[in-house]
Amino acid sequence: MKKIYSIVFVTLVLFSCGNKKEQSVVEVIATKNINQIRTKKTELDQKVQEISNDIKKLNAQIELLDTLKKVPLVTAITIEKEIFTHYVELQGNVKTKQNVLIYPEMAGTLETVAVKEGQRVTKGQVLANIDDGGMAQQVAQLETTLALAKTTYERQKRLWDQKIGSEIQFLQTKTNFEASQNQLAQLKKQLDKSTIRAPFSGVIDDVIKDEGTVVAPGPGAEVFRIVNLSNMFIEADVPETYIKSVVPGKTVKIEFPILDKKLDTEVRQTGNFINPANRTFKVEVGVPNQDRSIKPNLTAKLKINDYTSTEAILIPQSIISENAEGKQYVYKITGIRNNIGTAKQVVVKTGKTQGDVIEILDGIAEGDQLIKAGARSVKDGQEIKISKS
Repeated sequence: MKKIYSIVFVTLVLFSCGNKKEQSVVEVIATKNINQIRTKKTELDQKVQEISNDIKKLNAQIELLDTLKKVPLVTAITIEKEIFTHYVELQGNVKTKQNVLIYPEMAGTLETVAVKEGQRVTKGQVLANIDDGGMAQQVAQLETTLALAKTTYERQKRLWDQKIGSEIQFLQTKTNFEASQNQLAQLKKQLDKSTIRAPFSGVIDDVIKDEGTVVAPGPGAEVFRIVNLSNMFIEADVPETYIKSVVPGKTVKIEFPILDKKLDTEVRQTGNFINPANRTFKVEVGVPNQDRSIKPNLTAKLKINDYTSTEAILIPQSIISENAEGKQYVYKITGIRNNIGTAKQVVVKTGKTQGDVIEILDGIAEGDQLIKAGARSVKDGQEIKISKS
């Protein structure tokens, strides 16, 4: 605009110098005649418009003839369909349902401790014995009494079968025999509580009480901690928005930063309760642990597959812009010839993101070329040049 006014001014000066009969602006103003002043202004406005039109024509011709004109240089990407796997990234803790403290079931002195810390044990293996207070002798005496009651009952039954003797005698011997049986079974069950056994196969993680310690059922009376490291799982809280996509059987990538270890597994169980405090539900992910390097309460990073598309259109997030209406758009290159094309603004519908890429659901198709580097510096309809590098 300053260039146009400069040209107008120079033109008017030359015109006024070449035509001395025409009054200058100063002379017209000096007349104090408003009609002459308005007439002079109208003449100058017409001349300005004529010069402006001539300049536009010259610029158009220059644009047409200039072979060295500057065109924005951009790089392009060609759209291809590919597999897109999206993951929900979470954090969880390693747990095991077989990590328990073993308590005594009867009071007494801990006579023997048969295992040590770190020892592998099998289900039902004897871990310790508690003084039974003479209960074993009572069992032996009751076994003798039961043997006599059994013999008496069997003899009385044979006589009764032969219709010898009274029914009341038969019933008394039968009752004595059955009562001795029940009494012995109950005493043996009570005596069995003096032996502490492994509830499942695992590793003795801690021996809490030593031989000679007086123990009794109740809080603070733990004798052992036993852990099974072969049946581990990770528990994590998943936002309720993923309740349809995170289901049993979904693949999971696990990373243990401390161990520098990565595993592939799957979701084995999902919770049926939404926590109202944080709007999440629980998931359990099985953890293979053959080398037993993974321990309970270890922190893990989870990537749960919640979405997969075999024919996805993916583009870098950096080339997407947003207009004043909040719509997202990219620049598609049209009319390409000799690496010269036109930038066309195309509104797109986006889907899920993963890392630095985003899925495009609508707006562009396979084979389209989009501006990558330089997308922020071009305008809709502008001519651009595609870099070969």
